[in-house]
Amino acid sequence: MTVEMLYDKDVTTNYMAGQTVAFMGYGSQGHAQANNLRDSGVDVIVGVRQGKSFDKAKKDGFPTYSVAEAAKKADWVQMLTPDEVMSDVYKEEVAPYLEAGNTLGFSHGFNVYYKEIVPPADVDVVIMAPKGPGNLCRRTYMEGFGVPALYGYYQDASGHAEDKAKEFAKANGAARAGLLKTTFKEETDEDLFGEQNVLMGGVTSLIETGFEVLTEAGYSPQLAYFEVEHEMKLICDLIYEGGFNKMYRDCSNTSEYGSYVVGPKVIGKESKQAMKDALKEIQNGKFAKDFMADYRAGFPELYRLRERSENSQLSQVGEELRARMPFVKEADKYSN
Repeated sequence: MTVEMLYDKDVTTNYMAGQTVAFMGYGSQGHAQANNLRDSGVDVIVGVRQGKSFDKAKKDGFPTYSVAEAAKKADWVQMLTPDEVMSDVYKEEVAPYLEAGNTLGFSHGFNVYYKEIVPPADVDVVIMAPKGPGNLCRRTYMEGFGVPALYGYYQDASGHAEDKAKEFAKANGAARAGLLKTTFKEETDEDLFGEQNVLMGGVTSLIETGFEVLTEAGYSPQLAYFEVEHEMKLICDLIYEGGFNKMYRDCSNTSEYGSYVVGPKVIGKESKQAMKDALKEIQNGKFAKDFMADYRAGFPELYRLRERSENSQLSQVGEELRARMPFVKEADKYSN
């Protein structure tokens, strides 16, 4: 099934006019989207608890309130807190102040899809999910471009929910790069699957395993790091620029041949079955149930796994080598 790509010229409605949009959260996505929408002429306020994010939003010139105060003032509430705390924030500080005709927005379908949040029937519930991290969304917006985004709705009380989602995406700069229609279920399933199996879980496990094989065979940890982790960015950049074909064209015949012959042996039938199993646990809610249970217990499993990753030989070697690479230490100047 193909989905039509929409761009700026295709978004012609104006249902966001006169709306006050409250961003609940001012982290990676919150700060980027809030600044992008303000620069697009939208009336933006920020709702966040006292602390660094509150102070940052104030410093950036936004009218900044507690979450509850912002919810009272807003016509549109955009939920951008971490997934695990979002349902509590919503139930305690947003839900009591939602009014008929309001819009409730998300950038990830997790909480609505898994029924952690059950919106009232008289509000529009929409999604705008950028396909990139917040700093990249902000940087590309300021450069006159943007990152692609998914848009859609879960609930259409006004009859205009889909148009609102498209307008929000356009104001974020995403329609400059392209918009794809989705559902809360589809966005959540595919996003979790991609993170777990390919983009993060799959890639990091592949790098770690390659590092272990080389070092256990007696090769230098420093050389192994450069071979399996440092060069990963260079290969991914080529794929980003022109797909597999450009990557293969820009590499040697030896590497291309080896890739075709060996790659499917490493990522073969067992890996594919593991991905299918992971997708099933996303679809049936087991992953979400386990994640939220770990959060409500104080994140013992997350913290155990994080500590193991941070203290691994690969992490230590990489930290030592990157300390000698000033070109990878520059802060993102587009973080605001």
